[in-house]
Amino acid sequence: MLLGKIIGTVVATRKEPELEGLRMMLVRELDAAFLATGKIVVAVDAVGAGQGEVVLFAAGSSARQTAVTNNRPVDHVIMAVVDQVTAHGEVCYDKRHDDGA
Repeated sequence: MLLGKIIGTVVATRKEPELEGLRMMLVRELDAAFLATGKIVVAVDAVGAGQGEVVLFAAGSSARQTAVTNNRPVDHVIMAVVDQVTAHGEVCYDKRHDDGA
């Protein structure tokens, strides 16, 4: 799993029928310090995440193992909205204190 931040949405009116009904989001990957790595991916939202939220997402064949994406042609899926992260006994991210920027 990877950490990322939702920075936008993707709308595609013409697409493969197996993608119908899937909500697609732009996700910028984050490093361990919650800084943007520069890499941006399109990920299917399986959990109802929103703009500016920090999320966990999966890539590759793992992206096709959720109830929403099972056997669908996707490479990335948002599978959790992050509430808090601690490392070395300290809180390094808390959703309640994130300004969404």
